[in-house]
Amino acid sequence: MKKLIALLALTVVLSVPAWAATKTVTLSVPSMTCATCPITVKKALSKVEGVIEAKVTWEPKEAVVTYDDAKTTPAALTKATENAGYPSTVKK
Repeated sequence: MKKLIALLALTVVLSVPAWAATKTVTLSVPSMTCATCPITVKKALSKVEGVIEAKVTWEPKEAVVTYDDAKTTPAALTKATENAGYPSTVKK
């Protein structure tokens, strides 16, 4: 019985990616031309699996995105904004 419990515990531990982390990236979104554009950009980012939070502002024209790096990447985030009609780049 102890071996079964130990095996089960080991399986659970190994099934969770140990390298997953919450990260934050800032995207420059220069194509936002009005105060309502951030709504569209936020909706697009929020649909990406792994996005925890997206704060999009018109001034400055940027999006600050908190995400799970085991589920998405900055490239996927910029692709989502581009698909919504608002190309973006990662701010350094």
